[in-house]
Amino acid sequence: QVQLVESGGGLVRPGGSLRLSCVASGTLIYIWDMGWFRQAPGKQRELVASITRTNSTKYSDSVRGRFTISKDIPKNTVYLQMNSLKPEDTAVYYCNSHRYNNDYWGQGTQVTVSS
Repeated sequence: QVQLVESGGGLVRPGGSLRLSCVASGTLIYIWDMGWFRQAPGKQRELVASITRTNSTKYSDSVRGRFTISKDIPKNTVYLQMNSLKPEDTAVYYCNSHRYNNDYWGQGTQVTVSS
């Protein structure tokens, strides 16, 4: 059974940084396209960043240049480095794995950007 567990969220001041981690079990991440999504209160879940099996990356316009997605195959972990955080980045962040018609989600980790 595939499980994704996120960690690294928290409260940070505007301009600060956080690194989110997503550890996978029950599978190996290199066979999946991996992504980070976020959902703010009252808003739809949106794609923040993704990295394919061949390491092609994609970012939403709102985070490009500030966030970086990466993966560590031996650790079976995907990261989201978030710099220059803004209050509008406040949301629950979810890790996703996608392959053909299969999708798995983590439980989410809260990121709050506030002074």
